[in-house]
Amino acid sequence: MSIPAVEGFRMPAEWEPQEAVWFSWPNPGGISFPGAYDRIPPAMGALLRAAAEFEPVRLNVRDAEAEAEARRHVGRGADVQYFPIPTDEPWCRDHGAIFLVNDSTGEVAAADFDFNAWGGKYEGVEQDRKAPAAMARLLGLRCFTNPMVLEGGAVDVNGAGCVLTTRSCLLNPNRNPELTQRQIEENLRDWLGAGHVLWLDEGIEGDDTDGHIDDITRFVGPSHVITAVEKNEADANHAILERNLGMLRGMHDERGVALEISELPMPAKRLEWEGWRLPASYANFLILNGGVLMPVFGDLRDDEAGAVLESVFSDRKIVPVDCRDLIIGLGTVHCLSQQQPAPPPVKQRV
Repeated sequence: MSIPAVEGFRMPAEWEPQEAVWFSWPNPGGISFPGAYDRIPPAMGALLRAAAEFEPVRLNVRDAEAEAEARRHVGRGADVQYFPIPTDEPWCRDHGAIFLVNDSTGEVAAADFDFNAWGGKYEGVEQDRKAPAAMARLLGLRCFTNPMVLEGGAVDVNGAGCVLTTRSCLLNPNRNPELTQRQIEENLRDWLGAGHVLWLDEGIEGDDTDGHIDDITRFVGPSHVITAVEKNEADANHAILERNLGMLRGMHDERGVALEISELPMPAKRLEWEGWRLPASYANFLILNGGVLMPVFGDLRDDEAGAVLESVFSDRKIVPVDCRDLIIGLGTVHCLSQQQPAPPPVKQRV
C-alpha cells in the first residue's frame, strides 16, 4: 500500500491557493432534512453562488433530475461545473475526497478514507463511500486508499505538519475500534502529512458527528487558531468549550510555538428542530481564494462573529451565508464543502 507522506504528499491548509471547491447536491429521499427538503434547494443555490464568486464550484449530482434541480436554483452565470457522481447525502466534507499536494512534484492527489455514516448512525451510504474514488477518477488524479474511517470534518490542518481533532470523534469506538490512539496518529501522519496531533475533548451539543472539530476550533494560520466560546454558563456548551479553550492555551504547533488563540462567540439563541438542538456554530466557515463564507443564523451575534472573522482574515472578504435552513441537516457551510487545492509550484533544487 502506497503511503502519501512517504511519497512527499501533505494535506494543505485551507487558506492555501485552491483550484476549486466541491459540493454534493442534496437528495430529497435522504435523511438529512426530514420534513424540510423544500427549503434546502434554494439555500444550496445561494451557497453555491456565493462560493462561485471566488473560485470554480464543482458539484456532484446523482442523476439528470438532480442536475436540472441544481441548475434551476443556482441560476445562470455562476461558475458551477456539474459532475455525474451520485451521493446519498450532501455532506461533501465527510464523504468527499481529501485532497493532497506534493510540493516537490506539483502533483495533486486524493485520499480515500472509509466512511461509515458517522459511526454507523445511518444506513444507505454506499454511494457516499464511492464518491472519493469517483472524484479522483474524473479529475485524473491518483487516489490513495486507507481503510481507516475518517470524515473530513473531523480534522483541521495547518498544512505544515499539525492537525486538530477531538477524542470524542476520532477515538470513538464506533469509528475504528481496532486502532489505538497511536495507530490513528500514525495514519494522520502517513496520509495527511500531519504528525503533530492536537487533541481536544469533545464537540458541541446537537452535533451527531460525535464532535467534529470544524464546529469548534479551526486553524487560521500556522500557529493561530480560532475557537468557539460560550459565555452563558447555563448553556451546555459553556463547559465543553471552556475546557477546550483551556487545553488550547497549553498547546503548541509542530515547531514548539505556542498557539495564538482568537475567540469566536456562539450564537446567542438556541436553535432547535423537532426537539433536537441544532449545532449552529460560526466556526463552520469556509476559506476560499480571497474570501470566507461565514454561516449566519439571523442571530444578534452574527455581526459580532463577523467582526472577529474580519479581524482574523483582514486580506479576505467575509461573506455571510444564511444557514437557518441548512442547519436543519446538522451542518452548514464547511460541512457541505470540500476544497481542492491548486497544484503547488514545484520547488527548485538549490
